[in-house]
Amino acid sequence: MRLLMIVDVHSHTPQFREHIPDGMRQTNPAWRPDRAVESVYTWTNFMEAAEPADRTLVFPIKWHPTERTGSVNGPDKPGDWSDANIATAEFVRAFPEKLIGFMSLHPYDIHALEELERCRTDFGLKGIKMGANYQIFDPLDARALAIYAEAERHCLPILFHIGTSPVRMAPIRYAHPLVVDEIAQRYPDLKIIMAHMGHPWTADTVVVVRKHPNVYTDISGLFYRPFTQWEALVRATEWNILDKVLLASDFPITTIQETIDGLRRVNAIVEGTELPRVPEERIEEIINRNSLSLLGLG
Repeated sequence: MRLLMIVDVHSHTPQFREHIPDGMRQTNPAWRPDRAVESVYTWTNFMEAAEPADRTLVFPIKWHPTERTGSVNGPDKPGDWSDANIATAEFVRAFPEKLIGFMSLHPYDIHALEELERCRTDFGLKGIKMGANYQIFDPLDARALAIYAEAERHCLPILFHIGTSPVRMAPIRYAHPLVVDEIAQRYPDLKIIMAHMGHPWTADTVVVVRKHPNVYTDISGLFYRPFTQWEALVRATEWNILDKVLLASDFPITTIQETIDGLRRVNAIVEGTELPRVPEERIEEIINRNSLSLLGLG
């Protein structure tokens, strides 16, 4: 039996152009400086890119407080994607050996807690994705806290977008790593993933992860900014939290193979200098980490 496992903890449900906000449809160089990224893709595109991973966590973003209930018509055919959680559940059901689905909730939706229960019990979704900056909600609002409390009660991990964004409508302060410190103090048993190592606030992310036993961080979206990746992982090395750093791609922004290759090149930027390096054996531990076990997902 294989003991090592490659797990991608951060990827986005395939979606169609008409269901993406205008500002998010075609990425620009502010997202990824080395190439443009198309945000519209199919089930087939996704599964081909996910091939190197044993398991992949996939989730939508519920952009607005209320959405219609809908369904999809197949892997490559536009359907009614207005209910992002149904779309994710149907995608995961098609590839149960590969995918684990997370729901997305908007705290300002009056039915948010009902949606949590529906997704947990009817759809079998195993965690929650929230991006307070993109969804434009205060992450410490009482309505958001109610979701965290329910997630803690039902052992549902929450993956938060943490870090900056070039999207003009997204309030940056809602995605600062120190917000997670506040949340983790109130809900100490809630398992939290801080996406993107909170770039550019990697030092703040590292100290929050060190402080809270159930808080983790992922490396999605780092490798194409080599200095940021190196700096973040050197900080994680010095503060002894590398065992809480999780592999992640942020597909379609990057693929899991690109992420692995970029991670293995983390020290290239300081080659020929006396600057510190991330130990190579620890890099391989990140790549082969069974994140599902850490998150209570398997």
